[in-house]
Formats: sequence, C-alpha cells, structure tokens
Amino acid sequence: SELIKPYLGSKYKVTEVPKSLIFYMSKHSGPVNEIQWCPVREQSHMLLSASMDKTVKVWDAVDTGCCLKTYSCHSCAVRAARWSSCGRRILSGGFDSMLHLTDVETGKQIFSSKTEFRISALKFHPTESNVFICGGFSPEVKAWDLRTSKVLRVYKAAVQQTLDILFLPEGREFLTSTDAVSRDSADRTIIAWDFQSAAKISNQIFHERYTCPSLTLHPKESVFVAQTNGNYMALFSAQRPYRINKKKRYEGHKVEGFAVGCEFSPDGTLLVTGSSDGKVFFYNYHTSRIIRTLSAHKEACVSAIFHPVLPSLLATCDWAGEIKVWQ
Repeated sequence: SELIKPYLGSKYKVTEVPKSLIFYMSKHSGPVNEIQWCPVREQSHMLLSASMDKTVKVWDAVDTGCCLKTYSCHSCAVRAARWSSCGRRILSGGFDSMLHLTDVETGKQIFSSKTEFRISALKFHPTESNVFICGGFSPEVKAWDLRTSKVLRVYKAAVQQTLDILFLPEGREFLTSTDAVSRDSADRTIIAWDFQSAAKISNQIFHERYTCPSLTLHPKESVFVAQTNGNYMALFSAQRPYRINKKKRYEGHKVEGFAVGCEFSPDGTLLVTGSSDGKVFFYNYHTSRIIRTLSAHKEACVSAIFHPVLPSLLATCDWAGEIKVWQ
C-alpha cells in the first residue's frame, strides 16, 4: 500500500483519536466476531474478519475498502480467526468444532482438525510461530503444533467455557478468562498458566463476580486489561501474582453480555473499547478518563482496533455484520 510505505521506515507517531469515517464495509450477512490487521507491516492494509455467517473475509481496509477474499471452510459460525506471523495464512476456529489453517492466496486448507468442542478463542504463541492455543465450550484448553498437526499440551480447569486467551510477554505464561462465576466465589474467572508445564500458576486474580469476555496486553508496560461484564475494564500487573490496580478503572461503556473487545493503541497511550450501545470509547491509559466517544454503529460494537503502522486509523465491527474504518 502506497499509504503505508512512508511510515514503514519511521518510528510510530503519537496516536490521535480518529474522527471521520473513511470506509463502510458491509459484505457479512451475520455478526462480525473478530477483526485483526495483518501483523506484517508491509501488508498491514489487509484486515481479516470472522463472522457468524460462517465465513472469514480479508479486506483492503486502507486503500479501497474492498473485500479481497472470502473463505467458506466452516459449516457454522466462525468465532475466532488470527493471522499467522508471516501474514500468508489464517487460522480459524468455529462453532462446527473445526480448526482450519488457510493459505491466504489460494484459499486452500493447509491444516484442518476437529476438536471435541465449539471453539471460541484462538491465539498464536508470540515467539513460536507454529504453535497456537485454542479454547471454547470445554474445561480444556489445548496447545497445538502446526508442524506435527498434533496437540502439544492440554490445560484443564474446572470451568465450562474459555472466553479469551492472552499470552504474556515471551509466551512462557498465558491467561485464560472463563465463565466460572458462581454465587459464592469468583476464583477461576481469570487463570494464569505455565505454558511449558501446563501447571496452573494462579486462579485468584480477579475477585469481582463478573466474567471477562476479553483480555489485552499493554504494548510497552508489564500490565494487562480485562474487559468485564460489570461494564468496566480492570487493570492488572502482568507479573506474578498479577495484582489488580485498585486505583484505575476504565468505565463508561457498556458490555451487557456481548464479547466486547478492548485494545491499547500501539504507543500505549490510549485504551479503546467497543460498547453494546454501538459506541467506541477512547480512554486515557494513565488517567483512566474518557477522552472521546465515537457513535460508530447502531448495533453492539464488539471490536475496535488501531492500525499497527498508521497512527490514527481504527477499524470497528458490530453485531449487524458491518465493519467501518475511521481516521
């Protein structure tokens, strides 16, 4: 992309809050569950989307707003999809319990496997590019190796569903957020795992009685944020014992049972989240104050993600199947 080229050589500039709509992309016929910019900087004009309409799409979301590819390998809703680190493949997991690794160019499946559960979360390991973790409607979370097409390790918890997965820096530890909130206790809502040994490091991280539909890591500091169904985002240390920061709470948006995603800007200054009322909220990371809201969608906005290279470009998606790009 000619728009991205001038930025490739220089350091990331300060993020500004986007104000105006540049693309409105409405080819999905069902809710969009997940969007992700291609992690390869030179190819970061490409945006993937995973939808309840059983498809994964790739868009040119920087230059044209056009849909470039549609992949229809799933027979049910696609809840999770991620770019490989090389940007040439897409890993997807669906409510059909299938995992597919698709070649972006040809659309052919390089790897396919059936799991024993409907998949709701997928993450690639940050340093081992052939390894990923998947979770879903099961007490088990599994690590897979794409070189052998086999399960490497199984992580077991007394839960019914994994909502999200977050690798901590270096990938030696990861977190899962789960549906384990009972009347008498909120342990196991967020669980920290040792990646190599599959041992639980802690399940006493978040003590409020709210599930956390999404987790995100700060790009520069050793902290992570959990989106909660209490309609606020909580801040934690990414170092053991993963203490919550009681002084900071990011609140004002609404979650209300939707899997609303949250993310930091690449420079770490802003925390952005969707909202069940269709708005996008921009919080100052340091003060936890709302800087601005954007009336982005009519239906629940479930994801808002900053572009990795272009300093104020933002993609959002919603429960009506729409994707929008702002700057």
